[in-house]
Amino acid sequence: MSVLTDEMLAIGTRLALSVLVGGLIGLNRDLHHKPAGVRTHALVSLGTALMVIVVIPPGTLDGTHYDALSRVIQGVLTGIGFLGAGVILRDPGTQHVSGLTTAATIWLTALLGVACGAGFYLPVAVALVLGVLVLMFGGGIEGAFHRRFWHGENSDEQQPPGKS
Repeated sequence: MSVLTDEMLAIGTRLALSVLVGGLIGLNRDLHHKPAGVRTHALVSLGTALMVIVVIPPGTLDGTHYDALSRVIQGVLTGIGFLGAGVILRDPGTQHVSGLTTAATIWLTALLGVACGAGFYLPVAVALVLGVLVLMFGGGIEGAFHRRFWHGENSDEQQPPGKS
């Protein structure tokens, strides 16, 4: 007689996957010495997955439960905005803003947790791969565009270097 039921395995799988995807995104932030790293992202993803599982246990997501899932997602997005705002900083002297990418990864991690909790594994996998690719290569692509198509503060008046 098995102690683990199919529902218990589904819950464990969903929660473990949420920690894995959140941790992977957090690892990127940690490697870039950002304020929110592996633990923060993994916990955000785990918490949002748990919220979905509590409201909509595995095997019960059908047409009648989408309203409940919608309310969970709305609550997550509202709440996660406060956490994301906590990592965005602006230097009053230089007007430089930092932490936007980390705030965006916290937002993405929360939604990945929601998708894990709902058992949407393919969208989780695709979004995780795309998100990691953006984090790995987005900065380099931005840098290349800035070097190729440089724009000064008044980009309407100035041409990129070497252009006339």
